[in-house]
Amino acid sequence: MALWGGRFQGQASALFQLFNDSLPVDYRLFVQDVEGSIAWADAIASVGVLNADECSRLKAALSELLLEVGEDEAAIIGSGAEDIHSFVESKLIEKVGDLGKKLHTGRSRNDQVATDLKLWCKASASVIETKLKAVIGALLALAGRELDAVMPGYTHLQRAQPVTFGHWCLAYVEMLERDLSRLTDATARLNTCPLGSGALAGTAYAIDRHALAAALGFARPTLNSLDAVSDRDHVVELCAAAAVSMMHLSRMAEDMIFFNTGEAAFIELADNVTSGSSLMPQKKNPDALELIRGKSGRVYGNLVGILTTMKALPLAYNKDMQEDKEGLFDTVDSWGICLDMAALVLEGVKVNRANTRQAAEQGYANATELADYLVAKGIPFREAHHIVGEVVLHAIAKGVALEALPIESLQAFSAVIGEDVYPHLSLEQCLAKRDVLGGTAIKQVQSALAAKQAQY
Repeated sequence: MALWGGRFQGQASALFQLFNDSLPVDYRLFVQDVEGSIAWADAIASVGVLNADECSRLKAALSELLLEVGEDEAAIIGSGAEDIHSFVESKLIEKVGDLGKKLHTGRSRNDQVATDLKLWCKASASVIETKLKAVIGALLALAGRELDAVMPGYTHLQRAQPVTFGHWCLAYVEMLERDLSRLTDATARLNTCPLGSGALAGTAYAIDRHALAAALGFARPTLNSLDAVSDRDHVVELCAAAAVSMMHLSRMAEDMIFFNTGEAAFIELADNVTSGSSLMPQKKNPDALELIRGKSGRVYGNLVGILTTMKALPLAYNKDMQEDKEGLFDTVDSWGICLDMAALVLEGVKVNRANTRQAAEQGYANATELADYLVAKGIPFREAHHIVGEVVLHAIAKGVALEALPIESLQAFSAVIGEDVYPHLSLEQCLAKRDVLGGTAIKQVQSALAAKQAQY
């Protein structure tokens, strides 16, 4: 039975019911709806709406319902209820009769769904936090294994300066730590309890909303009933945090897709995260990484969707807000499975150190060291930059690395170059000179890795 039928003489059309009912989406709020209902029973009992026996019976029936249904999606959706609130109430009435009809006293589906959704967001954020830390752990483990593997760093997808694979891993740790901080901030802001706000003006019963908030695990109650029932900032923020995090995962996926190409051959992905071609037997495709990259788009779309839905809604609740859940649920699902997959991919990565080093040697990544050498000999940097550019052109024409040029060739471009230049041009020296906080010197990478490992 609908929760609102007394005002109406005619029946809703089947099409309207299909269009209006939200149970196929909001069934996922079942646990939260029951938890909120248990807390509400205590709240209205405290102001005399229920006696102790009635409250006890309602809470026992709700707990029993929680055990019976669990996460049985089919049992909930197959009930034909309008929404999750209707489902829980109808099942409660089946168990305790007319007593079940008393539970909704002083409560609206507006503050009920707002509370359910915040509880779901809090629980989901906790799960995502664990998954983010698992990816960070996988990156730290890979950084430890490949701490000193030399590879070219890139700007504009052109070989730039040598870095280590460990340094590359720690770059993504920084990104994911920012994702964690955004998730933490969003969770802190949503940690307010709307229950007791009624439909829009506040409940007519003098319940202790601070005690109610505490009973549901919230830090505090909301302070304005109009805002409480119509606020969906927590949905926006969670989708936004997911979008930024998915951008980071997509960047990491793109890096590894490139590293995994035959042209680069820096890494090999494990068999358990790759697939083959139905036509070409030799193929080993990085499907897991491509799907991470691809799913970032749908997460972005969900963020734009909720922002667009909310952008012109007047206070307070509007049915448009029923559209808040599908995109949110899809976002959290997509974010979660991409984090799981990223961790699995990283666990199986094998680095081809010979290829990464050869690429660093062939990319003239030590050109900056030659410029710094000239500066140390008294040549202004801008002039040194020009000289080294000419040396690189000469080396390219000869098809050799800078360190392979004979001293006579180097001195043809600048007389200040001596035999002491060659130690400066080694990859090890290029790395060692970046011995500054945040730099790629192996000593700095070791220090950074140790600091991160101590955190997780």
